[in-house]
Amino acid sequence: MVAPKAKSKLSKSSAPGRLPNLEPVAIVDIGSNSVRLVAYEGLTRAPTPIFNDKVMAELGRGVATTGKLNEQGVERSLSALKRFRVLRQSMGIKKVHVLATAAARDASNGPEFLAQAQKAIGHKVELLEGRREAELAAYGVMSGFTNPDGLVGDLGGGSLELNDVRGRRMGRGISLRLGGLSLMDISDRSTKKSAKIVRKALADVPHLDRLKGRTFYAIGGTWRALAKLHMRQRDYPLNVMHGYVIPARDAADFAALVERVNTDALANITSVAAARRPLLAYGAVVLEEIIRRAKPKEIVISALGLREGLLYEQLNQFERSQDALIESARELNYLRSRDPKHGEELCDWTDEFIQSSQLEESKEERRLRHAACLLCDIGWRAHPDYRGEQSINIIANAAFSSIDHPGRAYLALAASYRHMDGDDEVSPHLRTLVSARMLDRAHVLGSATRLAYVLSAAMSNVLPHTPLRCSRSKLVLTLPPAMKDLASERLYNRLRSLGKLIGREAEIVIGDKAERIKFKSAR
Repeated sequence: MVAPKAKSKLSKSSAPGRLPNLEPVAIVDIGSNSVRLVAYEGLTRAPTPIFNDKVMAELGRGVATTGKLNEQGVERSLSALKRFRVLRQSMGIKKVHVLATAAARDASNGPEFLAQAQKAIGHKVELLEGRREAELAAYGVMSGFTNPDGLVGDLGGGSLELNDVRGRRMGRGISLRLGGLSLMDISDRSTKKSAKIVRKALADVPHLDRLKGRTFYAIGGTWRALAKLHMRQRDYPLNVMHGYVIPARDAADFAALVERVNTDALANITSVAAARRPLLAYGAVVLEEIIRRAKPKEIVISALGLREGLLYEQLNQFERSQDALIESARELNYLRSRDPKHGEELCDWTDEFIQSSQLEESKEERRLRHAACLLCDIGWRAHPDYRGEQSINIIANAAFSSIDHPGRAYLALAASYRHMDGDDEVSPHLRTLVSARMLDRAHVLGSATRLAYVLSAAMSNVLPHTPLRCSRSKLVLTLPPAMKDLASERLYNRLRSLGKLIGREAEIVIGDKAERIKFKSAR
């Protein structure tokens, strides 16, 4: 007799790993080099992709010389769009934006292709003008960086868009026919000819006159591929593209190297998709000329561009003003911690501790500390021996924006110190990204959250009743009489470890009468 199949207690009709009450949104980007579908969990300040797929269709190959979209590119693009239509329907996404850019805009048979594309995807296709592309790219950088200041450059297969950004303000963008595929075509695959073409095209661009000493924000798959190679060359400890910084001189030297050698001979070239490799040299030519012409301070890679810019544009002013990092941390706290409210309370609890300790803290350091508090319990489902490692992996590779790489490393280290006591256990490579001051702050916060865990079991409604304050020589944890039994040698040892980091003697007291609890055998 066959035993009846046991029914799962888990719901099959819902996904607890998704944020509630959000309507997913999809963007289909029909570019000159690739056709991509990205589906996002919802329209939020920090939108998270739930699906991302692309086809290197090379729709714009030959447009610069023949004036027409190439037939194979059209076939590949339409095939991809039909597949994306089915995928979008499978995901139940009703809100869709379909965008077409330089190739469809510049080709004489562009209108014919757009009609076919609209039928294939089953949705209206919006053809973007070059200036509109530059505007959305600028919005993407505003979405992904805190108070950006510099020039946004979005390099595609058919065009280069430039736009100035200062905080939430942008300039009047422009579009130039300097995309990788375009340069390859009009130069007869000669990087030397391409360099002359680019130099002439950029000579009178006023946007570049205002870039000296500021940041150039590089958007586009070709520039991300160059940055990935640069990372591999340095054995860089993170694999995250967004926010990767290359000093301008170093970037110019590396671009020159990529231009003059055979692409397949470059170290770590296997990390770049084969379809992307032929365009690397042309992307390097454009980047080197921008650096030579405008003399920026640094090149910063932005993984957020036109698509994220479109979503950011749809937010209201209040939503735009929200901190994307804090919102991302809050979402992970909600999705992965034992009690999300505990993370919020931890922010307030450590606020009081830091203020009373008189440890100097900048506005940015406070922001990072709050993000770290929200993230401190996201690794709890791992085995206890590996929770620190799990936390490092999640945070170091999370799709955060509005944070630089040293800040990301600090978050990962603070979360790991929450679970692991001592530098010997924590990634030495990651520690190279932070200053001595930030490493010390990660130690202090990690020690404080270790104390909070033993005190509260990572549950809410405990920390608000158990303040942690510093006097001139002591670190005092106050327990209400109802929680007196929490006082233990284990709790005291955690408190004493934190006290050593800030040069204060640990003490546990009970209630308003400040009854002192002593531990003779504390080690």
